[in-house]
Amino acid sequence: MQISLTVNGSRRELDVEPTMLLVEILRDQLRLTGTHIGCDTSQCGACNVLIDGKAVKSCTVIAGQADGAAVTTIEGLGAEGALHPMQAAFREAHGLQCGFCTPGMVIAGIAIAGRHGPNVDEETIRHDLEGNLCRCTGYTNIVKAIRAGASAL
Repeated sequence: MQISLTVNGSRRELDVEPTMLLVEILRDQLRLTGTHIGCDTSQCGACNVLIDGKAVKSCTVIAGQADGAAVTTIEGLGAEGALHPMQAAFREAHGLQCGFCTPGMVIAGIAIAGRHGPNVDEETIRHDLEGNLCRCTGYTNIVKAIRAGASAL
């Protein structure tokens, strides 16, 4: 089946199997490997991307559902040589350890900031992160990073 996507600002025409998942298209066909597959059950959030500006677990999106959409992956954030404000906040607040969940957390943080604005509180961030798992941290620095990133956006 033929689908058309705008991925990180570039229009892409792709021939895909109808049952392919968006995460497979991003990783296997487009080689955008910053989007991670972490659990195969849509519980961890490591595969979060922005679809038309909303954070979505790309392991839950079938190819045809993404036809015509604008998809932003972790690779599409920031500008040449400059981090996106949320990425910079994660770096400054040490909001990562092993880094596996970080791309999904950054995408989730952007969506949280978009929904709640620059003054989002810790309780709201923790609530909204319930669909994202980190096995290395206690989320404290992730929450700090999202608060700082939200205020910088």
